Amino acid sequence: MTVLIANDTPPAIRGMLKRWFIEPKPNVFVGTVNRRTREKVLDYIQRNASAMSLLIISAEPNCQRFKIEHWGAPDRQGVELSGLWLVAENVIPEENCPF
Repeated sequence: MTVLIANDTPPAIRGMLKRWFIEPKPNVFVGTVNRRTREKVLDYIQRNASAMSLLIISAEPNCQRFKIEHWGAPDRQGVELSGLWLVAENVIPEENCPF
């Protein structure tokens, strides 16, 4: 399963995403696609919608059974902490971290 949470989605890209995913809420796309299809869709988006940002949650064979990736500058980012994926709203760069 793959979940895409998009910001600033152009209508053409939104229509293209609806070929493989359902859109339960505006700019939230959910679908079960294989890795190759997911990578081709993301490659197409990166080539044709440079102003768009994505938070991508996809199935992976790890302890949580998913991974989080981001592309562009989404409002929230996936962060790996001690092997667990979390979603962070405000990320502090490591060089500014007090601990």
